[in-house]
Amino acid sequence: MARMNISEGFQIEQPELLIPWKLPEADLQKIFCGQSLRHVTHGYFTTHCISLGGLSHELGFHFHPRGGGVLVELEFFRTSYADQAGSYQEFQQHLEQTFGQPSTSKPGSEGFPSHTWQLAGAEVVHFVHDRFGPEEHVRIVKR
Repeated sequence: MARMNISEGFQIEQPELLIPWKLPEADLQKIFCGQSLRHVTHGYFTTHCISLGGLSHELGFHFHPRGGGVLVELEFFRTSYADQAGSYQEFQQHLEQTFGQPSTSKPGSEGFPSHTWQLAGAEVVHFVHDRFGPEEHVRIVKR
């Protein structure tokens, strides 16, 4: 599979959309053009999609400043974490297929390693930490 050029933006496979970095908050709904996009709060939207080489997940769009800013961060999550280890392994596999091996990996909390990819224009992180129980984090932040 070809690697994604994350410095330009993020490619969603289904629906097939390229989400450019620094996209104004008001333009996100135009790009989705009738596709399912939930406005959670000022500066934060979510949708269900497929990306990272066929992975089905929820995707959050963070804008800064809130309420009129530009896209600066993507957050990947699931609606259920019944199998924490399975979710972690599946996300990690798809992240490695898309971005290659992590730039750094170190022991993490809750028995899961913490991985970081330092890429041209963005940083990708994948880790689990304790926040009222184990919580998986997969984020891409524009640099």
